[in-house]
Amino acid sequence: MPFVLSLDEGTTSARAALYNQKGERIAMCAEPFECRFPKPGWVEQDAFGLWDAQLRAAHALFERTGIAPKDVSACGITNQRETTIVWDRATGKPIAPAIVWQCRRTADFCAELARSPYGALIQKKTGLVVDAYFSASKIKWILENTRDGHAMANDGAILFGNVDTWLIWNLTHGEVHATDFTNASRTMLMDLNAGAWDNELLGIFGIPRVMLPEIKPSSGRFGAIAGEIFGAEIPISGVAGDQQAALAGQACFRAGLSKNTYGTGCFALTHSGDKRPHSNANLLATRAASLNETAQFAVEGSVFVAGAAVQWLRDSLGLISTAAESESYAASVPDSAGVYIVPAFVGLGAPHWDASARGIITGLTRAATRAHIVRATLESIAYQSRELIDAMEADAGEPIRELRVDGGAAVNNFLMQFQADILGKPVVRPVDVETTSLGAAYLAGIAEKFWSGVDEVESFWRVERRFEPKMAEDQREALLQGWRSAVARARVSS
Repeated sequence: MPFVLSLDEGTTSARAALYNQKGERIAMCAEPFECRFPKPGWVEQDAFGLWDAQLRAAHALFERTGIAPKDVSACGITNQRETTIVWDRATGKPIAPAIVWQCRRTADFCAELARSPYGALIQKKTGLVVDAYFSASKIKWILENTRDGHAMANDGAILFGNVDTWLIWNLTHGEVHATDFTNASRTMLMDLNAGAWDNELLGIFGIPRVMLPEIKPSSGRFGAIAGEIFGAEIPISGVAGDQQAALAGQACFRAGLSKNTYGTGCFALTHSGDKRPHSNANLLATRAASLNETAQFAVEGSVFVAGAAVQWLRDSLGLISTAAESESYAASVPDSAGVYIVPAFVGLGAPHWDASARGIITGLTRAATRAHIVRATLESIAYQSRELIDAMEADAGEPIRELRVDGGAAVNNFLMQFQADILGKPVVRPVDVETTSLGAAYLAGIAEKFWSGVDEVESFWRVERRFEPKMAEDQREALLQGWRSAVARARVSS
């Protein structure tokens, strides 16, 4: 039986998975890697470390399953978006650490740019608010802080790529320098409507076009993994940024369908079909995964810190031993005892877009215990997601009937029930919550005729559990008022 391989390079781990013709995941292997925090608000990674982790995950997958690479019909790639890598074209070596999407080192520059006449122009062309989150200011910073950076860029001696492009370059031994529409739409350098690099945007950031990858549809042949890497050539036929891949993995290929992914951050997307959305609620217009040259769009809300807050409890505070342990601690107390945690470790994303906000814990009394702090941390993820859904509903002018969820933290039953309660609407969890990997596999498999098309992969979607809201309206509103007060304090805490 043939299979589809998915390579999923996230923010904290690289995963590799194999899927059969029924869209079922046969196995998945993961390899962790580190983020570095050299200064407050700075987040970096070793680009070679990302590549090595992805290789190790894929090799472990083939070894565990006994499946031969020659039996793999296609490979899909999905990735942490906006993370910026610049490398030497001749040697393939990065000229600087990868600057992670969460990094705020360019926040002051972006704030000044947003206030300038260019701010409105950039938002109109890209669908994005001017923010350090996106790739353009990160590229600019690398060029300005690397000896002869601008000269090398102008000479074509160095190349830029997000993590998808970096993986493709290495998998093809430098034969292919390409990205897809979804990743390109997160750079702040692509005209969202045209789907092409924009000369005016490139001029604003001082970035030469010669260092940028070719932009291609998300589903289609990009190249082939070199035979010596896994033992057989495998077509690379699907590429999408992680959140657009998750949208596809949730079978949200049509306008009006929504999902929320609970990973390092939290990302809610609603597919808007071939019509570009326009937000009045500080959400983003972005590209959705496309099967051809016809543009597909989505509206997106982004929370910078979600699952990362649980990692903070584990790794920095030592309050839990594993992320899974957070569920039992949270469920062991009836409420958070008035404790609120706003995990604005790198500022606040949508709908606030406040780079100066900082994390805060409010409502502490002597009665607060470890369990209350753990519970408040999980609740913060649900509160932030509620803000995204409120903004989406305001833009759409109609309510979202239910929320499809996925990602690592979606397996936490306490969090999902609290999410349903604080939303006041059902939360629906599919059988396979690793929809990012699944979406990349769908895009690759459709391109190689492994699956016949969208109708077939839509038929694979199955509900594992449906969480219905149980909380009384007055209790919900009281909790939300407490959250809004905590956020207000976080926004002036700096």
